[in-house]
Amino acid sequence: MTTARKTFLLVPGAWHGAWCYRRVQDLLEAKGFRVHALSLTGLADRSHLASDAVNMDTHIADVVNFVTWEDLNDFVLVGHSYGGLVVTGAAEKIGDRVSSIVYLDAFMPENGQSMADIVKREMPVTGFTPSYPAAAMGVLPEDAAWADTKLTPQPVNTYNQKMTLTGTYQKIAKKTYVRTLGFPNPGMQATYETFKQRSDWRTFTIDCGHDLMLAKPVETADLLAAAV
Repeated sequence: MTTARKTFLLVPGAWHGAWCYRRVQDLLEAKGFRVHALSLTGLADRSHLASDAVNMDTHIADVVNFVTWEDLNDFVLVGHSYGGLVVTGAAEKIGDRVSSIVYLDAFMPENGQSMADIVKREMPVTGFTPSYPAAAMGVLPEDAAWADTKLTPQPVNTYNQKMTLTGTYQKIAKKTYVRTLGFPNPGMQATYETFKQRSDWRTFTIDCGHDLMLAKPVETADLLAAAV
């Protein structure tokens, strides 16, 4: 059995995989934490599973099943960007096992919304959505070419499927939202400003682009450690 205080589960955003958390994972493990990073179905090292059948339910199941089979309890659940939807959906099923939830520059869904609704983009019903260039997501120039080789197209139905939510994530005792200063996004900024006014949320900013785990791994690891 894992101990909650020392365990993290890191969920990446669209187009990314577990690889994007490697630096942060190494730093957290050096601090004495146990860390798991997931690649969601159809992405990165699991890109061979990509198909039109992969949707939001699939990605939520990735998290829920990992938690179940690894017997995780009282752990820190972390979601970046699109991963904010995934961890919110997973909390509906395993929220009682989560001691702390952290949103890293993440999108926050409401009941009945899809990722396509949040970003206000009409998506095709089949196929894949290509990644933005790494540089556009704030990856530093020395890492951008390498990161571009790692980014994989996203199964489009992960964007299209609407979510059914009751707000279970709000019942998790410790909640943190981290906003990057170098990635303009009105929706994320509004979320940050809302949570900043609430006593049950901790909010932080970090001066970098959207992919904070690559651009500022030390600072990101320190913020995650503080969320414990």
